[in-house]
Amino acid sequence: MNPTRQSLLNPRRLLLTGVAACLTFVGLAVTPALAQDVSYKFDSQTNFSTYKTYRWEKHPNSIDLDAATLKQLGTAFDAELVKKGLTRTDASTADIVIVYQVAIKVDQEITSFQSGWSPGPAYSVSWSTNGGPGSTTSFSSNIIPVGSIDLDMFDAARKQLIWRGVITKSLEAGASPEKQKKNIAAAAAKLLKNYPPKKK
Repeated sequence: MNPTRQSLLNPRRLLLTGVAACLTFVGLAVTPALAQDVSYKFDSQTNFSTYKTYRWEKHPNSIDLDAATLKQLGTAFDAELVKKGLTRTDASTADIVIVYQVAIKVDQEITSFQSGWSPGPAYSVSWSTNGGPGSTTSFSSNIIPVGSIDLDMFDAARKQLIWRGVITKSLEAGASPEKQKKNIAAAAAKLLKNYPPKKK
């Protein structure tokens, strides 16, 4: 038998090749989660433990999402917010108003939610990040990069911005529903890991 052909058919070689291929596949599978970068700001004088309920509001300048993606976003973020001790409500008496903006095909500028709704005096001017070793993007402006999700949390009574978080590489135009679902779930968990914020 040809020596080259024999070596390729060697069981031990095939086993090692299979292991290497498996490891490569696993590495590729986790790359999207590692590539998601998080940046956030918050009001250092806010006592976040006092908040118990929240309601969602769409930013007037945010793009319209299809029903499936909107449902995936709501399900993923609601599940993480429950872990933070928050309960969703549609009532106007909610403690927090959460406003979302997304960027799918083009970058989006972060703009004011409504007239009279603004950051408080203790709101941070700089961003904190926790992208980690696998991060590739740093967020340092008021532009939401393509594929990113921005969440703004307002104290409903004071109409003051108390927390803002942006996570990149979370939405992909043309992605399959299953892939989009996984990306959004990972984004929700990673972004809300920083809520409530840890004060220095």
